[in-house]
Order: sequence, then structure tokens, then C-alpha cells
Amino acid sequence: MVVSVCAVPRILSVCVRIVKEEFLRDAAEAYPKAAGYLAAWIRTVRAATWRSLADVRSSYPATDMVRVSSGHPVMVFNVCGNTYRLIVAIHFDRQMAYTLRFFTHAEYSKGYWKDEL
Repeated sequence: MVVSVCAVPRILSVCVRIVKEEFLRDAAEAYPKAAGYLAAWIRTVRAATWRSLADVRSSYPATDMVRVSSGHPVMVFNVCGNTYRLIVAIHFDRQMAYTLRFFTHAEYSKGYWKDEL
């Protein structure tokens, strides 16, 4: 008896992995007002399958892409309105989100962080 197995291609959906998640917990501890937002951000990102900035904006419409000194793009998330900024490098092809910086709006506006990344 011969059993034939038909291979059906599957599209695997891989959720975004957060690198340096402890950084976000530390930010939440240092800035308690942002703790709820950051916890929700972690849950949202873990469940996401973002492939582009447009996908990110479907979850976080106010997200901006900024090109830093190294020439690489980073995503800037407005946290708690305009109170804080979360800077993240998202590698869509690998489904990885690297948390880089967390600032107050005033610190972010100084712009020095762009030269550091």
C-alpha cells in the first residue's frame, strides 16, 4: 500500500521578538506614568507581525520613522501623548524590535540621541 502525502505550502506567521525587554521594565520603573503604556506596548509587539512602517502605524498611528547618524532608520513611538518617546529599531525581515532609548519629550527634543545611534 502506497500512501501519498501532498505537501501544502504554509505561510508561517512569526511574531515580533523584543530585544532588551528588561530595558522597558526599567523605564516603567523610572517613569511610573508610562508603565501601563509600556506593558501594553510589549503585549502588542509580541503579538504583531509587522512587515513595514504601515503595519506599525496600524497599531500605533503616531509612530514616525527617523534616520539617525548611522543612516539606519528607527521608529519613534509617542508614549503617553507627547510626554515620552520610545526609540526602537525594527528589523522587519527578522521580526525583531530592538529597544534603544526612552526619553522625556524634552530630552528627545535635544536631538543628541540621533548622533549616538
